Amino acid sequence: MTVASTAEYLKDLWPDELSETRFEVAVLPSAPLGAAGLDRWRVLKRERRIILYRLPIERMSRLHRYDELHKRMMIESCVFRAVAELLGKDPWDLAPERFRHL
Repeated sequence: MTVASTAEYLKDLWPDELSETRFEVAVLPSAPLGAAGLDRWRVLKRERRIILYRLPIERMSRLHRYDELHKRMMIESCVFRAVAELLGKDPWDLAPERFRHL
């Protein structure tokens, strides 16, 4: 649910760039464990696909507080970082008004 709502939010902000992008959730990456560890997402630029891996996001993320709010924020962060990778942007540039404190 969090992946879908975050993806829709970003598609509303970047309609031209993300209109054809598909967001998927898989349990684990199919590739073996690499030197950098277990991937939390994979971006397939040519296919316009972002695959987020549920178990690595849920179980390998270190949260200072393990509650629903912080889990949601971690998932949102992964979606933002994956979209930023797809678009070649900094994650903070995707929704600058969202993070601007008045």
